[in-house]
Amino acid sequence: MHGRIAIDSEPEQKRQGLTRRHLLVGGGAATGLLVGWAIWPRSYEPNLVAAPGESIFNAFLKIGSDGRVIVAVPQAEMGQGVYTSLPQILADELGADWRTVAVEPAPINPLYANDLLIEEALEPRFPTFLRGVEHIAARQIAMRMNATMTGGSSSIRAFEGRLREAGAAARILLCMAAAVRLGVDWRACETAAGFVVRGSDRFRFGELADAASRLPLPSVVPLRPVAERPLVGKAVPRLDLPSKVDGSAQFGADVRLPGMVFASISHGPYGGARPAKSTLGDADDVPGVAGVVTNTDWVAAVATNWWAADRGLRALATEFETQLPRPDDLSVRKALRQALSGGGKRMAGHGDLPELTGAGVIDATYSVPMLAHAPMETLTATARFTGDRLELWVPTQSAPMARSAVARGLGIDEHRITIYPTLVGGGFGRKAETDAAIEAAIIARKMRRPVQLVWSRSEDIAQSRFRPPAFGRLRGRIGPAGSIATWHATIAAPAMAAEAMDRIQGKQRGSYEPELSAVEGATPPYAIAALGVHHAVADIGIPVGAWRSVAHSYTAFFTESFIDEMALHAGLDPLSFRIQALGPSPRLAKCLTAVAALGGWEGGEPGIGQGLAAHSCFGSHVAMMAEVSIDAGQQVKVHSISAVVDCGRVIHPDIARQQIEGGIVWGLANALGEGISIKDGKAVVQNFDGLGLPTLTDMPDIRIEFISSAAEPGGAGEIAVPPVAPALANAIYAASGKRLRDLPLRVADA
Repeated sequence: MHGRIAIDSEPEQKRQGLTRRHLLVGGGAATGLLVGWAIWPRSYEPNLVAAPGESIFNAFLKIGSDGRVIVAVPQAEMGQGVYTSLPQILADELGADWRTVAVEPAPINPLYANDLLIEEALEPRFPTFLRGVEHIAARQIAMRMNATMTGGSSSIRAFEGRLREAGAAARILLCMAAAVRLGVDWRACETAAGFVVRGSDRFRFGELADAASRLPLPSVVPLRPVAERPLVGKAVPRLDLPSKVDGSAQFGADVRLPGMVFASISHGPYGGARPAKSTLGDADDVPGVAGVVTNTDWVAAVATNWWAADRGLRALATEFETQLPRPDDLSVRKALRQALSGGGKRMAGHGDLPELTGAGVIDATYSVPMLAHAPMETLTATARFTGDRLELWVPTQSAPMARSAVARGLGIDEHRITIYPTLVGGGFGRKAETDAAIEAAIIARKMRRPVQLVWSRSEDIAQSRFRPPAFGRLRGRIGPAGSIATWHATIAAPAMAAEAMDRIQGKQRGSYEPELSAVEGATPPYAIAALGVHHAVADIGIPVGAWRSVAHSYTAFFTESFIDEMALHAGLDPLSFRIQALGPSPRLAKCLTAVAALGGWEGGEPGIGQGLAAHSCFGSHVAMMAEVSIDAGQQVKVHSISAVVDCGRVIHPDIARQQIEGGIVWGLANALGEGISIKDGKAVVQNFDGLGLPTLTDMPDIRIEFISSAAEPGGAGEIAVPPVAPALANAIYAASGKRLRDLPLRVADA
């Protein structure tokens, strides 16, 4: 299932019937818009590799003579189900029998660029002359950046259209091949369950594949009407589950190569640490230790097995020196407070913001801590040099970014590097980073042997690229009839997006400017007469990065807590206050009224508090209701969480539901778990037991409903995370009268 990512520095201009017209299906037919790019190639050829008996139809599809339908998926499978939902889209349009569908990772090729992520990131900065053609411009930028990456709940949103076109194109070619045999117009043929059908005539896809792949594609590729799509919206069996059940699925640490050794790694404290001194010490006494590799900010022990490597690493006498002050909790909070007091730069809003002072002003400050990703699979990569060529097996959210980063880090040509992607054992943004791949390659070059680097659990948590900490000061004023007259939000947080991209690209800069990414989700969905959202950049001296739902994970907590506080000042029920202000967001209003019915909204009762929250992000909308109680020891017991989600057209209902369930659990950890504490430049927490993660006994009753919708698909992987914390905080207030404005939520601290 997990084949090679082929490296093709000069793709052939024709392969098995592929023409430039076919590139409309592959996604590369848009022309360049910027004068400076006129000399760049404007199209790319698919570089799939066909096994014997397979025919390549386009960048996403091969069909075998045995009837197998092989879909190339450019997104990383991290448990979120893209190895099923994306092939499901293509197979539906093709008319395939689901039992014959297989999947493989797509090769590195600009055709697979995730233009949606680029469009969403760059849209606010597009120059005026590109207004109206942002998507085309983003497509060109994404392709030239080779920006194939998994994140931002974008997989279905970015690739549904292209996969439908790919399936439709192959369907037409198969019908044309059958029509040649029958001597009829191809429009008289149709596909269903892996056959091309005309009346009583039936041809298996495998019979026609070779001839069909060589035919020219008509200029018009009609898509199936919704009523004729039998697979989409059905819970078809997942393609990745059988191999995970029988153990044949390959994750990063499953790779084994002849002569391979293993490495464990230790990084110095934050503050520009460098190994000042490292000696083998007692590591010599550990059987199997083969050597030590020291780099600018880390040291690794290498052995014949990983256990020996890790024991050897722990036995090393390593001293780190830091070039800058070592950060701690106090320095982080000081940096956030200083940034917040500076006011920041206005990133979004409308209307003229009046001075918010005096009577009637509602003023509240909230905070969230840093959080680790803590995936079950720690960072890992396997590297092997053969002459001047490097092979890497790595669980990554972006194979092209990993290849480029390793090339820069080692000073070798990109096209001498081959990436073999493995399944990802949990990413959540952490595996968009490339540190383990670079480190494994450096160690392999030093040892002159294949090396598998596996980060220990303690290293993976302590050196996570944490969810940024943030302070948010929100001020507002109620207008006539309970309307929202003014809303002013200032958020102090690191410039995570710019910082992470610089890190991945091997760049450094002394300071960062305010960015929209840091305040995503801070623009409320409500009708507000005058609105301002400001970002104040905080330099905390600790690397931060993307984390499931990124800035939405804290901006929703700020916004939906504050909207409850405004409702209280207006003397209105929190549900009524929201509904009357949600005129600009009818889909979210529908979710909110539905969740009130699903959860039995009454505002709470003696001993039980109910809380609401609503949020929109990644093209989807969600409303949530939580029920909690507070015991005699001031501990929060979450009894139930109800969620109503509008994520547009649902491709696979079971996968969508699983993503919402997982998001709720993740949100519980965000709200109630322990943040990352820093002491003397190091994270205090070293394992799962220090993170305060919810256990089975902590789990509430979870109720989920989806709004039936024909709208374009939205994201499901992250939408459920943001509203959990504010729904709980609002429920805690209803139960106890205590307003908690800091995560994690601790009643005893109020």
